[in-house]
Amino acid sequence: MRSRFDEQLIELNTEMIEMGNQIIRAINEAIEALIKRDVEKAKAIMENDTVVDHLQKKIEGICFNLLIQQQPVAKDLRTVTAAMKMVTDMERIGDHAADISEMTILMGNNSRIDKFEHVSKMASETMIMLNHSIEAYVEKDADKAGEVIEHDDIVDNLFLDTKKDIIDLIRNNPCESEEATDILMIAKYFERIGDHATNIAEWVIYLLRTSEVKNEI
Repeated sequence: MRSRFDEQLIELNTEMIEMGNQIIRAINEAIEALIKRDVEKAKAIMENDTVVDHLQKKIEGICFNLLIQQQPVAKDLRTVTAAMKMVTDMERIGDHAADISEMTILMGNNSRIDKFEHVSKMASETMIMLNHSIEAYVEKDADKAGEVIEHDDIVDNLFLDTKKDIIDLIRNNPCESEEATDILMIAKYFERIGDHATNIAEWVIYLLRTSEVKNEI
């Protein structure tokens, strides 16, 4: 009975890592499409969003089977519960890759995203957070997870800087308010990705602290 349970936990971990890799790839490609104004790549990213959705459903199915069939307790229960929480954040990150790609398509070749330095920095800092949050889960690294949480302040501050840039642009050039609004939406998506990466990191720390307590006992 326990061996079957362990097999299911290994499968859960494998699928979680795969979903993590998928969302990292999706966000990275969404940023590349945004910067290069690559509408075709953006369309492909939106079409591939179903891959992440499928992985979410598969992982949730594994979790539900574990809860119903195995009735886990203590650390095992927390592992399953944390996975269900993390997969929700991962799916939302995948959605934001599609959201950013949709904005890339809407702006087309007229995009001036490269003129907004703080948005470009947000993209870079968000990728660092996302990569490290998934690495923290894979490597079971609480220190790396803690760094992700601290890093969120950098992204939040960049978002505030972006809002100031947008306000100045609209004030000085009212005719460009539509593009300014599009840029602000993109910045908001990056800010939300940072929030979701932080959530993942917090669940990693939760899992590892639980393990430490159990080992001490």
